[in-house]
Amino acid sequence: MKVGLEVHQQLATGKLFCDCPAVLSDQVEATFTRQLRATGGENHAVDASAAFQASRGLVYRYESVATSCLVELDEEPPHALNAEAVDVALTIAGLVHARPLDEIEVMRKIVVDGSNTAGFQRTALLAVDGRIEVAGRTHAIQSICLEEDAARKVEEAEGTVAYRLDRLGIPLIEIATGPDIASGREAREVAEEIGALLRATGRVRRGIGTIREDLNVSAEGGARVEIKGVQELRLLERYVDAEVERQRVLLEAAASLRARSARVDPGGGVDVGADLAGAGPGFVRDALRRGSTAMALRLEGFAGLLRPPGGAEERLGRELADVARAHGLRGLLHSDELPALGVGGPEVEAIRRRLSASAADAFVLLVAPTRPVAERALRAVAARAQAALAGIPSETRDPLPDGRTRYSRPLPGRDRMYPETDVPPVRIDVDRIARIERALPERPSERRARLAAAHALSPEAVRALARDDELDRFEQLVAQGRPAPLVARLLTHDLPAALEGRDAVAGDRLEDQLGGTLAAVVDGRLAKEGVPAVLRAFLDGAQSLDDAIRATGATALGPDELDAVVARVIAGNAELIRSKGPDAFAGLMGDVMREVRGRRDGKDVADRLRAALAAAVRGSAPA
Repeated sequence: MKVGLEVHQQLATGKLFCDCPAVLSDQVEATFTRQLRATGGENHAVDASAAFQASRGLVYRYESVATSCLVELDEEPPHALNAEAVDVALTIAGLVHARPLDEIEVMRKIVVDGSNTAGFQRTALLAVDGRIEVAGRTHAIQSICLEEDAARKVEEAEGTVAYRLDRLGIPLIEIATGPDIASGREAREVAEEIGALLRATGRVRRGIGTIREDLNVSAEGGARVEIKGVQELRLLERYVDAEVERQRVLLEAAASLRARSARVDPGGGVDVGADLAGAGPGFVRDALRRGSTAMALRLEGFAGLLRPPGGAEERLGRELADVARAHGLRGLLHSDELPALGVGGPEVEAIRRRLSASAADAFVLLVAPTRPVAERALRAVAARAQAALAGIPSETRDPLPDGRTRYSRPLPGRDRMYPETDVPPVRIDVDRIARIERALPERPSERRARLAAAHALSPEAVRALARDDELDRFEQLVAQGRPAPLVARLLTHDLPAALEGRDAVAGDRLEDQLGGTLAAVVDGRLAKEGVPAVLRAFLDGAQSLDDAIRATGATALGPDELDAVVARVIAGNAELIRSKGPDAFAGLMGDVMREVRGRRDGKDVADRLRAALAAAVRGSAPA
C-alpha cells in the first residue's frame, strides 16, 4: 500500500485576497443565489470532477455577513496576496527544509460544487522538495501551497445548497507529502508531526474545522483514491486501513467478475414501474404513488457479488448505491438484497423477466423523481459497474463518522487549473528568505529532545505532552518551580481525567488553579492521586484550594496514619495471609486503597503494605 497526506491548516492572519478579518459569524446580512458551470482549464479540457458537479444542476444560496466584502461576493477583483500569510508559509518551508520558489504565481482551480462564489479556488505553489523525520524514517514533503479556504456549508435541501461567506478567503496552507507512508498508523504519526510543525509557528488558527487532512491511498493492484476532509486525527488510521480493505474486497470481486465473463447490459436501463405496481409498503411504493420513475439495469454475471455472504462492510452493491446517492437519490436496491422494503418475490421475478436476466445475472433498481434524473443516475451506476470489471476506479471519497468512506465525485486532475490573471506574480527575494530563516522557531523534534534531556522525562512522556498540545504549559509550570514529572502527570493524566465529560471551555477555568494544586502536592497537603478530584471540585464551584481538598477528602495521609490503615487491614485478613502468604498482596492492596482513596501515593502504599505483609508472613510461619 501507499499513502500520501495533504494537510490543510488555516492561518491566523487576515484573509488571503482582501482586507476582511477572518472571523466566523452567525449574523446573516443578505443572501443571493447563483448557478455554476464547468469551464475548460489551461489545456482547454473540462475536468471530470467539475463536469460531474455541474451536471447535478444545483442552485447555490450564499449568505453574507457583516465582514463580507465584494471580493468574497466575486463582484470585485482580488486584492494583493496577503504578505503575512506568505511569510507564515515560508516559515513552514524553512522548518521542513523545502526550497522556496523564486516567484509565486497564483492559479485558479475550477471548483463548481458551490463552495466558492467564483466557481474556482485561488491557489499558489510556494516551495517544493522538503522532508521531515518521523520515528526514524524520512518522509518527503513534495509541495507547500497557499490557498483560500472555501465558504462554509450551512444547509442542504432538494436541489439547493446554502453556504456562508465568513470562512471564504481565510488563508490555508497545504502541505503535501510524498506517497511514502506505509500504514495507517504511520499516516497518523506523520500528520501529528506536521500539526506540531504548524503550531510551532504560533500563527495558525485553533479549534474544530481549522485543520483537515486529505488522504491519498492505494493498495497493491488498486488505484489512488482521495479521502477528502478528514478532521479527526484519531480516525485517520482507521480511514487508511478501511480503504485498503475496501480495495482488497473490490479487487477480489473484479477477479470473480472477469472469470465469469461478466458485463453490464449494453442496452441500458429499462422502466420497470409497471412491474412494481403490486409492491408492498415502503419507500418504493410511496415514491411511485408520487409519480416517480423506477428503472432497472441488468448486470450479467454479477449475481451473488453485489452482496456476498458474510455481511462484510465493504461490498460492490454499496459502491453502486453510493454513486446513486451522489446523483441526488436515496440510493438503490439490487437483486442480491431482494426481496426487501416492499419489493417482494413476484416483483423481483417480473423485473427479471423484463430484463431477460438469468439466475447468474444481477440487477440494480433505482427510483428517481423524474425520468431524466433516473437516466442520468443509472448511466453513472452503469459506468461504476463497468469499472468494477477492471478493479478500482480513481475517485474522491467522503469520510464517514464510523471510519468508512463514501463515493463523492471523480478524482480531479490538471484540467481544472489555469492562471489567475487578476493577481500579479510575487517575487521572493533572498533577503526575505534570510529574514525568515533567522527567525525560525524551534522544530518540534528538537524541542522534544531538549525537554526530555533537561527534565529526565521518558520519550513516551514527552510525546504524550506533544500529542495533547501541552508543551507550552509544561514549560510554564516547570519554570514556576514545579517538578517536571509531576507536571507531566498533571497535564497528560490528571487534567484529562478531571475534564472527562465536560465541554472544552471547562479547561480554561482551571488555568489559574494548576500551579497551586501542584504546590499542594509538593508540600504534602494533597496526594497526587487526589488531583483529578480536586480539579473537578474547582469546576463544581470550590472557591479555594483548601475548600476543594476538604470537599473531596483528598487531604494527604501522613506516614503514621497510613501505617495504621495497613496494620488494620493486615489484622483483619489473618486467615487469608496464612493461606496465601505473599500472594495475598493483591487483595490486601485493594482493601488499603479503598480506605486511602487517593490520599497517598500508590507506590508508598504498596511499599509499606509489602513490608507489613512480609512481617506478618514471617510471624505466622511455623517454628
